[in-house]
Amino acid sequence: MSAVPAYLSGLRLSGRRVVVVGAGRVAARRLGPLLEAGALITVIAPEATGPIIELATSDALTWLPRRYADGDLDGAWYVLVATDDHDCNKRVSVEAERRRIFCVRSDDRHAATAWTPASGTVGDVQLGVLAGGDHTRSRLLRDQLLQQLIG
Repeated sequence: MSAVPAYLSGLRLSGRRVVVVGAGRVAARRLGPLLEAGALITVIAPEATGPIIELATSDALTWLPRRYADGDLDGAWYVLVATDDHDCNKRVSVEAERRRIFCVRSDDRHAATAWTPASGTVGDVQLGVLAGGDHTRSRLLRDQLLQQLIG
């Protein structure tokens, strides 16, 4: 567990630029909630999975089929980095920190300035669970709490 707890907040991303660096399974899993929130998503990755290509083809998001470059965070409100390249992830998070943009890192929760909660919705209630950056524990707790809400 982190010595200092995270501050749980609901981000209103409608019409705001969100940059996702990486286009694999982890990145794809994050896109649905971001699209539902109305975020203007730019995915940066040399290659992408089928679902991301389909979203780009339908203009639901913008895919830049190349490696991340300095300056790619211009105008971003929020950044998610999910590549298998630790050096790239670090470069993105360093630039995000310098620009004061919150950054989720899939490879190093301790180096991230934000964590994505395990979330769910029952009716008009949105539930988000953080367990010190432990995604597995967060998901388990979320599932238990959702069952309680469903009753």
